[in-house]
Amino acid sequence: MRLHDFIVMNREQILNEWDLFANTCAPASLSMDSHALRDHASELLSVIAADLETFQNEAQRSEKAKGRAPDTHDSERTAAEEHGSTRARSGFTVPQIVAEYRALRASVIRLWTRDRGELQSEDIEDLTRFNEAIDQSLAEAIAEFTDTVENAKEMFLAILGHDLRNPLGAIHASALVMRETEEMSESQRTLALLIADGAMRAMRMVGDLLDFTRSRLGGGIPITRSQMDLRQVVHEVVVEISAARSERKVEVVVGEEQMGEWDAARINQALTNLVCNAVEHGAPGTSVSVELSGNQSDIAIRIHNRGTAISTDRLDGLFNPMKLSAASHRPSSHGPTGSLGLGLYIAERIVHAHGGRIEVASSEELGTTFMVHLPRSG
Repeated sequence: MRLHDFIVMNREQILNEWDLFANTCAPASLSMDSHALRDHASELLSVIAADLETFQNEAQRSEKAKGRAPDTHDSERTAAEEHGSTRARSGFTVPQIVAEYRALRASVIRLWTRDRGELQSEDIEDLTRFNEAIDQSLAEAIAEFTDTVENAKEMFLAILGHDLRNPLGAIHASALVMRETEEMSESQRTLALLIADGAMRAMRMVGDLLDFTRSRLGGGIPITRSQMDLRQVVHEVVVEISAARSERKVEVVVGEEQMGEWDAARINQALTNLVCNAVEHGAPGTSVSVELSGNQSDIAIRIHNRGTAISTDRLDGLFNPMKLSAASHRPSSHGPTGSLGLGLYIAERIVHAHGGRIEVASSEELGTTFMVHLPRSG
């Protein structure tokens, strides 16, 4: 009996063994009945059996052996993808998913070889194709499992960030009112100011978190363009940062009027992140410079500091928060915004949303320069 026929005819016995193993995947399995434990296992077996029965020429076998099986599922999700997604929502882990497939592979091969007795030449081909089909199904399940878990994490962060905004806003507003109360002593006013500043930093970190999750979930960072002079935003950013970090000098060169269609609040956010980064990582006793220039179609903003150069391996992926080294780019809790380590990523996403780009150059001799290029219109 060929392997695909054996799988179809002995489906229930195979599924019973699947149940027994899946039940050991605690703690997720402890609250699941047999139907939930089997999930899409029956459909998985049907797909694998059909795959074994389908003719393959030598070229197709070679491609599949290299993990390049053709996509025959059109736009519909496969049974393996459904299984991976369901297991993620049920609380399984990646090692448990892999173990399920390993147990299924071992169960089918053990039952079939015991039934088959002495193996023939065509049986070796069946075993090879069966292993390829299991690997293909496992790859689909793991990919969908990972996507489901990541989307759930990011959605949770988005909801958390959204729900934190109102109480933080109330704390900030209340602290500002308390600061102006005449009955309070000077020390109490100082404490109220600290509360207001802390709430503002937390609100900005929540804003970074919301922007991060929005962009990761595919929505991008929304912008609303209006005619504006970029010099005003640059001055606002520098004044705010200079007030919070008075020990560091920030020099500004803006030149003549620089008009364009941008989202003022978002450009302020991006430049604040970039200038804060320059202040944070500049060498003590040195200044940060912000220069604004442009031509008829584009604006260039140059932010420069002197300090330890960014290594070549960190320049690649500098705007990806997942690639930043925790040791060399530890999140900061001070400065005008505070930080979750998302500042550069969000700045790049805001510039990208405006159709622009950010370039970085860094060396011990010349220092570090972030160059922002923005088209004047969308």
